[in-house]
Amino acid sequence: MKILVTGAKGFVGKNLCYALKNLRDGKECARPDLRIDEVFEFDIDTDESLLRRFCAEADFVFNLAGVNRPKEASEFMEGNFTFASKLLELLKEHKNRCPVMFSSSIQATCIGRYDNAYGRSKRAGEELAFAYGEESGAKVLVYRFPNLFGKWCRPNYNSAVATFCYNTANDLPITVSDPNMRLELLYIDDLVAEMLDAVSGREHRCEFDGINTCLTENGRYCAVPVTHKVMLREIVDLLEEFKKQPQTLVMPEIPDGSFAKKLYSTYLSYLPKEKASFPLKMNIDDRGSFTELLKTQNCGQFSVNISKPGVTKGEHWHNTKWEFFIVVSGRGLIRQRRLGTDEVLDFEVSGDRIEAVHMLPGYTHNIINLSETENLVTVMWANEMFDSKHPDTFFEPVEQRRIL
Repeated sequence: MKILVTGAKGFVGKNLCYALKNLRDGKECARPDLRIDEVFEFDIDTDESLLRRFCAEADFVFNLAGVNRPKEASEFMEGNFTFASKLLELLKEHKNRCPVMFSSSIQATCIGRYDNAYGRSKRAGEELAFAYGEESGAKVLVYRFPNLFGKWCRPNYNSAVATFCYNTANDLPITVSDPNMRLELLYIDDLVAEMLDAVSGREHRCEFDGINTCLTENGRYCAVPVTHKVMLREIVDLLEEFKKQPQTLVMPEIPDGSFAKKLYSTYLSYLPKEKASFPLKMNIDDRGSFTELLKTQNCGQFSVNISKPGVTKGEHWHNTKWEFFIVVSGRGLIRQRRLGTDEVLDFEVSGDRIEAVHMLPGYTHNIINLSETENLVTVMWANEMFDSKHPDTFFEPVEQRRIL
């Protein structure tokens, strides 16, 4: 299948083209039924003569070309209607009745604050698309996008989320006129997934009740089924939490599919080089070092422990806390003794054979570096963040001294 993408260098076009090329090149295994042979990329600086060939050969067309922020309002119609007309004329000229996807905007409802030149140009483009479908018999898919966000979205342009992420990542101020304003937001990966569904003939259909999307099997329009309705203040609060993570080491709760997870990925994409890495506090003594790596609100924390040759660390036990010790370099011995008994569990561990060892509640435990020359490096996970007021950690040697 050959795919034509207009507006290929824009935010949506760029993300879509990379997804299509991953399929073309066999890098994406999640859609074995979708074969992409060629991706035709067309943008404002592409040789126009190529568009004729692309329209002749394409098996599916994504028309993402458009104007968002022109100098003059009259340019909206030129960019959002005139180019679409030219594209459809070329398809008709070549008698190519392949499916055509049109990107529109919720502003095409022309309701309330959306009654503007941009919205009217998008509405005109929609009607042009539907008329083309009726005349040619080609399948037409018109998507009215809400506010979009995700990697590569241009800040200080037409996305508040992109601007907020960029400014937060670069220590710039954020201006919020109405913190309680609620936006409907569509994440770029969800949009691209729907675009690939559309190529496979599995698009989602909808109608509109005002500006509200109503999914329905035989709707005139198409829609991405997953969006997020979020207040501006919620976005700002989350971004402030993300920004503090290198200092607190606490990773906010970001469940799969949540807006927070998608926003965090977007925020990270705007980090400047100097923030892409950050130092960690190493607690160093004669025995080696101990460094906290990452903390989570509900799933504990990760640390790395370095023991010098011959050193023994630990010698303590927990009531409720449990841990994993994972030796990644060196050779050591983990010993655990059940309190009140002589029962000792020994585990020889090595970075050559990585395994996880439970530190059992009610067992005092230690870890011994068996090497005379190499450091022992151990990644540790505890099921809860360390609380200095309730550490649940009590000194007790594994090796019991016998009194004669």
